[in-house]
Amino acid sequence: MASYNIIHLVVCLSFLSLLQLPMPSHCADPSPLQDFCVADLSSPLLVNGFPCRKPETVTSNDFFFDGLQKRGRVFDPLNVNLTEVDVFAFPALNTLGVSMNRVEFLPEGENPPHTHPRASELSLVTEGKLFVGWVSTQYILYWKVLTAGEVFVIPPGLVHFQRNVGEGNAVFYAFFNSQNPGISKIAPTLFHSTPLIPDPVLTTAFNVNQTIIDLIKSGASVLVP
Repeated sequence: MASYNIIHLVVCLSFLSLLQLPMPSHCADPSPLQDFCVADLSSPLLVNGFPCRKPETVTSNDFFFDGLQKRGRVFDPLNVNLTEVDVFAFPALNTLGVSMNRVEFLPEGENPPHTHPRASELSLVTEGKLFVGWVSTQYILYWKVLTAGEVFVIPPGLVHFQRNVGEGNAVFYAFFNSQNPGISKIAPTLFHSTPLIPDPVLTTAFNVNQTIIDLIKSGASVLVP
């Protein structure tokens, strides 16, 4: 009987200790195990992240990025210009669990509904007026119209969007708790995957006929990366 009680106590304590650990669904990138790990983007190795360059080849310039000095000049069909500062653009971010984007909008420009599967997002507007919103798994829309100096947070993996509702250009900076947050745009995901999602799946999902699906596909083609 005493041995049973000891085993029961050990199991209970083990379970309680697990509750104190961060669950994978609530974690972003794993913590680094060294001071830095500047990514070797040319390595053929496939790992969760990138292999490190040899420390003796790393200089101060590897921890410096000047890609945000110039305003964007090329805008996509939805009047948005994106400058990404992720591990691909800034290899020093490898294993550090952070990255950012600068996004500029022409009037009525829109960053259409999308998700970042590997990160939360903190959005800081620095110019203009931006309508920002995200939808919970209970299908509730949370939104705000942000102006310069205002911030909105978007939980990981949820569908969200931004639209310029001001008269001039708008600019915001998105900060992520991942070196590579990823992006999945809803329209291309559903209507321009490779291979395509079968039309009967889409007509059933949206409760529309084939003509409507064809019309959406033709319009969504401009959103394909």
